[in-house]
Amino acid sequence: MLSASTRRLTAACAALGALMALPVGLAPSAAAADVQSQQWYLSAMKADEMWKTSTGKGVKVAVVDTGVNPSTPSLQGKVLVDEVPKSLSYGATQDINGHGTTMAEEIAGTGRGGGLKGLAPGAEIVPYRVALDGMSLAQVDKAPKLSNVIKAIADSDVKIINMSFGDDISYDGEQEAIKYAASKGKLMFAAVGNNAQTSNNAGYPVSYPYVVGVSAIDKTGKVGKFSTHGRDVDLTAPGVNLPAWCNASFRSYCSHGNGTSDATAIASASAALIWSAHPDWTANQVLRSLIDTAGRDWPKDTPSNYLGYGVVRPRKVLENPNYNPGSATADPLATENWRGKPKTSPSTPTPSSPAKSTSGGETSAADTSSKSSGNTLTWVVVGAAAALVVIGGAAFAVIRSRRRA
Repeated sequence: MLSASTRRLTAACAALGALMALPVGLAPSAAAADVQSQQWYLSAMKADEMWKTSTGKGVKVAVVDTGVNPSTPSLQGKVLVDEVPKSLSYGATQDINGHGTTMAEEIAGTGRGGGLKGLAPGAEIVPYRVALDGMSLAQVDKAPKLSNVIKAIADSDVKIINMSFGDDISYDGEQEAIKYAASKGKLMFAAVGNNAQTSNNAGYPVSYPYVVGVSAIDKTGKVGKFSTHGRDVDLTAPGVNLPAWCNASFRSYCSHGNGTSDATAIASASAALIWSAHPDWTANQVLRSLIDTAGRDWPKDTPSNYLGYGVVRPRKVLENPNYNPGSATADPLATENWRGKPKTSPSTPTPSSPAKSTSGGETSAADTSSKSSGNTLTWVVVGAAAALVVIGGAAFAVIRSRRRA
């Protein structure tokens, strides 16, 4: 977020991208079934059942990313461009590579025209573009500072902030802006990163207090080997082998993308579903409900280095009319934030046993157990040691500039 003379951008990362999509494209208008069938988590999480209770309607999600294209069929009428302050609107609707648009569609896409179907299709998107790898130096200089963007969102009626990117450097004003947004009742999610095989450095904004860090799992419940692990992981969500926009031409989707970016978007969408169903809840209560009902086989008070408190399962909240969200003011991640003991360090042992019954008496992170008819997928939650045996895929390049995750 600094000037062009002080930021080091790596053009090669633009080619790799945070989603690492294969070069085989799927034209959205001709391959709706193909694209949406690749969104395996929709059936795993039983989205159709959740949508009978909540679609995320009435909840606004700020997507702070590479920009969001409001003209894709799946996002038409879903992107609230006019709600972005003029001083911060540079490039907000001009996605440089398709990453931000993919995140927006994964959150709130309608699926129209063969596009991605969002987990919270009733939610709305407020787009912002910040300086990220793949931009020209001129674009970096014109992009608004993340701290200013966060402050503006904090003063709006947006409820959730999605940040599917990371940076090795903490910039002036960012932590203060994050704290301010938290004080204004915003729920913030950020990708933990895709560099587990290199530096395994979560970076920022995920390392800031009050930001919920999200790692990525595959359909079996195993963490992707690229997914950064350690003290900044709070929750996990699907982020392996997913479709995404190939590039800024928006002519086709590409298959088999991997990234904690996608997991972050799905976590944000999960929060939107719950908040829409319970509009009187606070950010603390929405987050607590995600933590309480997360799929895990280890003690709740001992977060895993790889999966945090477990896999997001918003359906467990939506299907329980008697769920108690707890205190409206108590921070459910207080020990990970401003006070108390820090998050578990990467060297601290964490749970590694096979999946056991969760608090709901079922073994599937997505709740697709033998008790559920019509769904044969078993999405098992695995612990930290078992999570080291993971899916294949290329490692992501590490740079010192802000990168997509």
